[in-house]
Amino acid sequence: MKKILVILGSPRKSGHTTQMVETFLQPFREKEDCQIDFFDTYRESPKPCMACGWCASHEECVIHDSCDRLDRLLRECDLLVIASPIYNLSFPAPLKAVIDRFQRYFEARFSMGIKPAIVKHRLAVLLLSAGAQCPEGESYMKKQLLQCFSVMNTTLHTTLSWMNTDKGKSEWKEAKLALDRLSLAISREMW
Repeated sequence: MKKILVILGSPRKSGHTTQMVETFLQPFREKEDCQIDFFDTYRESPKPCMACGWCASHEECVIHDSCDRLDRLLRECDLLVIASPIYNLSFPAPLKAVIDRFQRYFEARFSMGIKPAIVKHRLAVLLLSAGAQCPEGESYMKKQLLQCFSVMNTTLHTTLSWMNTDKGKSEWKEAKLALDRLSLAISREMW
């Protein structure tokens, strides 16, 4: 059984980011040996990191909330999909809180010497949507994730962006084609 974890950073259940996720996941939904789990950052309401230092000596976070479930799902998944709109050149606050909570994996690696901080390797895909053309936001967000992934035994396979969504869905055909190609390529790699 292959496991896919989607971390969704959009407040809109039917927005552009969700449309990207659903298109990307379509071929995987048809597989019997595939489990898809979602962590919706707006509905899960993860608390932000407090920089308390607890995870420097314990392989857990001192805050026990929805991120406990996220940690379990993350450790089990074969493919991680992070899907987000670009807000002010970065991730929306609830998703940024999750990313900051990844500090536990840095502490596991560098304070406790656990190599790798997460045993199972996974591929990752970053799906981004933006109302305007926003290459700087994509670049900053990708850099943030690459830093986290460096200690999480995670390889970023692809970043795919759908820009200029405020102008309507005129560019959706191109984005959909790219998503279809990406999901097919990853499906072939994983199965």
